[in-house]
Amino acid sequence: MTRESNTGGDKYHRILNAAVRVFARQGFFQSTVSQVAREAGVADGTIYLYFKNKEDILVQFFSYRARQVFDDFKIAVDRAESAFGKLKCLIDRHLATFQEDRHMAVVYLSEIHQISRVAEPQIRAMSQRYADIVASIVECGQQEGSIRENLNLGLVKRMIIGAVDEVISTWLHAENEYDLTSLADPLADLLMHGIGSAAFGHARR
Repeated sequence: MTRESNTGGDKYHRILNAAVRVFARQGFFQSTVSQVAREAGVADGTIYLYFKNKEDILVQFFSYRARQVFDDFKIAVDRAESAFGKLKCLIDRHLATFQEDRHMAVVYLSEIHQISRVAEPQIRAMSQRYADIVASIVECGQQEGSIRENLNLGLVKRMIIGAVDEVISTWLHAENEYDLTSLADPLADLLMHGIGSAAFGHARR
């Protein structure tokens, strides 16, 4: 039986979702296949009908969720006309997605900060897709005149991705719960307009 034919059933997705809950609670390296099986309500052997090992579960989870997440990101960005609107929509959807799936947020942020990453190709692919969306927003802004031409695009991409990841990380570790998406507009405004005042801009001229 091929992997493709194995991934259509409810058990496959139940195992993926159970695994992410276990990885988020205990950390990927401290988790076991038996714990994942117990969380999913299946026998240990059932795991191996769908996955090679624990590492394969993580890799397939990122591949599966990345398709869903980036389809949602693109739909959100395409709704807006201006670059600022597109940036706000991207950040709002990004924060909302991670707020809706806290376990995914924990596992994702933990994995991207590892020196040796289990899902390295998948993480790189996700970063590239995000960077491509950011590049399209910057291009839109440059065409409409709202974003400077003389920008280092690589720095812009890292600034936006890094800022959003830091906001999510702070939310995950906060002592008191709060609405993560409430920070979408202020963050987009800060990224688009910076921290300098209009007076400072005039003084530099």
